[in-house]
Amino acid sequence: MIQNPVLGVFLHWLGGLASASFYVPYRTVKRWSWETYWLAGGFFSWIIAPWLLGFFLTRDLFSVLSETPPRTIFWVIFFGFLWGIGGLTFGLTMRFLGLSLGMAVVLGLCAVFGTLMPPIFAGVFWTQVLGTASGRVILTGVSVCLVGIVFAGIAGIFKERAMSPEQKTAVIEEFNLKKGLAVAILSGVTSACFAYGLAAGAPIKVITLNHGTPALWQGLPVLVVVLIGGFTTNFIWCVIMNIKNRSGFQYFASKVERYVTAPPETTVESAIDAPSREMVEAIPGSKAADPKTVPMISNYLLCALAGTTWYFQFFFYTMGETQMGRYAFSSWTLHMASIIIFSTLWGLGFKEWKGAGIPAMRFLVLALFLLVGSTVIVGYGNMLGAHDVH
Repeated sequence: MIQNPVLGVFLHWLGGLASASFYVPYRTVKRWSWETYWLAGGFFSWIIAPWLLGFFLTRDLFSVLSETPPRTIFWVIFFGFLWGIGGLTFGLTMRFLGLSLGMAVVLGLCAVFGTLMPPIFAGVFWTQVLGTASGRVILTGVSVCLVGIVFAGIAGIFKERAMSPEQKTAVIEEFNLKKGLAVAILSGVTSACFAYGLAAGAPIKVITLNHGTPALWQGLPVLVVVLIGGFTTNFIWCVIMNIKNRSGFQYFASKVERYVTAPPETTVESAIDAPSREMVEAIPGSKAADPKTVPMISNYLLCALAGTTWYFQFFFYTMGETQMGRYAFSSWTLHMASIIIFSTLWGLGFKEWKGAGIPAMRFLVLALFLLVGSTVIVGYGNMLGAHDVH
């Protein structure tokens, strides 16, 4: 298969757009608590969409998975499970460090570990990455991405300074630097485990290609397996919150006397797909004309749309990865950068940065410029890699 890094960058941008956009349908879900609509949408994200697309776009999906060594299946699911834990600790990071500092620390760690650890463990970091001009260009792109993430964090800090004292207290009510950094490190590292799960699934790609699956779709069977691990973590947590908040009735009741909104710190969105704080706060629909009526069909359709859109971030990710050649590990940086770019654009569209002040907007524009530039640099490094002597 002939690789096309330009097409790969474009596909990763589509994945980033999907990741940044999936929460928009959740904004109009009415009278459901967070854990209810998150799990309802999650069935489409982690089970229905991956299995359906994997079945129709690849060859002999069930045979491929049955032929995969149990050890491979275990590690792919295990890394998916750890990625779910990264989501749980991500919420705590925001609680102890605040949105801006917490996002910068977690996303920075996630970008570094998710990009660099796979080639290090594969034993090619010193030879194919540091040892080649193309590899060094890609590392430069990774560094530019990290600087962009830092500047985005600084923009957020300036934005928080422009808030009223009441708003600041609501954002960082339990600020604790020591606890926050410890949890942020755990969250950043485990959130990067999605990349490890995809790397550990390389044998599945070989088997599905041997069965005649087109190279562009070779990553889809891996997604089926890694998302089983992610589903397990999220399912357990959402059920726990359904029990704790007594919100389990919401899945079935179209007529209720009350509805529950889960506390903000229970959210499980991971560092690679978390919405902004303003988006989360806007979702529970409490301004209803009739609090006894729940639009069940509408809620489920919106959750289906949100969950499927979430899955498409990795659908396009695996497609883009096939175009990056031997530097497929750089896909993680492209994914991270594109998510932040489009999430920020959504935030601007929803006027989340209104009143943030000139310093915040300057750093935000600079961050966007660097993040876009990082994707161009990484893509250029991959183009150079196509001409390296193997």
